Amino acid sequence: MLFADLAATSAAVTATSGRKAKISLLAGSLRQLGERGDPNEIQAGAAYLSGEMRQRQIGVGYAGLRDLPAPAATATLAVPEVDTAFSAIGAVAGVGSQAKRKALVHDLFGRATAAEQQFLIGIIGGELRQGAQAGLLADAIAEAAHVPSTAVRRALLLSGDLKKVAAAALMGGEAALGEFALTIGRPIAPMLAQSAPDVAAALDATGVPAAVDAKLDGVRIQVHRDGDDIAVFSRSLDDLTARMPEIVTAVRELPIRRLVLDGEALALDATGRPLLFQETASRASRRAAGALRPYFFDLLHVDGTDLVDEPGSARWAALDAHLPSEMRVRRTMVEDGADAAEAYNAALAAGQEGVVVKAASAAYDVGRRGSAWVKVKPRHTLDLVILAAEWGHGRRQGWLSNLHLGARGKDGFVMLGKTFKGLTDKMLSWQTEKLLSLASERGDWVVKVRPELVVEIAFDGVQRSTRYPGGVTLRFARVLRYREDKRANEADTIETVQALLG
Repeated sequence: MLFADLAATSAAVTATSGRKAKISLLAGSLRQLGERGDPNEIQAGAAYLSGEMRQRQIGVGYAGLRDLPAPAATATLAVPEVDTAFSAIGAVAGVGSQAKRKALVHDLFGRATAAEQQFLIGIIGGELRQGAQAGLLADAIAEAAHVPSTAVRRALLLSGDLKKVAAAALMGGEAALGEFALTIGRPIAPMLAQSAPDVAAALDATGVPAAVDAKLDGVRIQVHRDGDDIAVFSRSLDDLTARMPEIVTAVRELPIRRLVLDGEALALDATGRPLLFQETASRASRRAAGALRPYFFDLLHVDGTDLVDEPGSARWAALDAHLPSEMRVRRTMVEDGADAAEAYNAALAAGQEGVVVKAASAAYDVGRRGSAWVKVKPRHTLDLVILAAEWGHGRRQGWLSNLHLGARGKDGFVMLGKTFKGLTDKMLSWQTEKLLSLASERGDWVVKVRPELVVEIAFDGVQRSTRYPGGVTLRFARVLRYREDKRANEADTIETVQALLG
């Protein structure tokens, strides 16, 4: 299959707002991939449609995508050729690797048309914003293969690999999907939560009875045990075992020979309160014994019995029966909004990030963020000043996208970080025109502007950073709105931001 066909599908999906229409477009491309009968091509194509590579990382950042060759006039690249090129680029190492990698990148881009080049940039840079995430593509796989979406989702849950599920469905149908099973030692895709503004809205989504779990600001972990063999995996299914010896030790002490647990690893201070996520992540990377504590909220397998299809109430009862309370996330079962609000306030008072409200009747699911689990967190906002903006890529080509954010300091503005999240097409168009009118220095990559435009930014927390002059940066910053009613001298100060470190 031509890579250009996938690029065209991606562009069409980007321009389409309806979920059903997106699924139909993706399903059409998946069917074409399936007709060729090559599982590797199907896996590569499915990855590209979701905005990823089979190789995940190939050592090429935005700096490596500058000064690209002119595009080809005719589309000739096939999907397997792109996959092979990515593998070759990722395999480059040793003396002279930078030059070798650059040559391979230029060779690939020189064979690509303009549309294909933009698609390649989006895939490599991770900036595709077409909504083709796991849940959407799972439904497209089901439509393309004429199999129930529940069968695709279950296979995705148990394998944790959308690419392999796509190949199985398109080549072997429902029977092949049925061959996927929970295997201890092989991580499964984690269940995710959607967001709600408050616990009342969360309960409306989940119904009652429901569990209200403290939302820990830690590192998501999935732990598998088969006798003396214990493995710890991340949310993205990477192997963290060597980095978390204390988690391995804690699970080894449990009187259970075979299990699969879902939870968080968290760092605590001397008083038992949770530390900032940055400190938890730092301790995990240092592999310091005893640095992290495990807290589990779900049990998916225990001593030969799979629990993924059981309702939450049954899984949680098994968790309570097999794990001591000090290894479990704080959970409150509620029947009404008053109890849920009390649990939410208690979680915040204990220093936690918020809560996750969970339907007691729901099985463990994967893919799109469904209403079975709903997270509620207090939203922090700051009024900051835009100091510069970077030209966008992919669907944001031609727009100023990534914003450099600054807080008010004693001698000017202090940069806190960057964000392109939360921007609609309408906002992108408006801000490009506005920022160009404020430009003090125009570059091919970055446009510096006079610090006059104030923007309201929502964020999940503040963490220390040596990268920025104020020593802090924002976690998960996203644009809420522009504040043309405010002057730059009314923006929040760097001292205000630093005080949020606690």
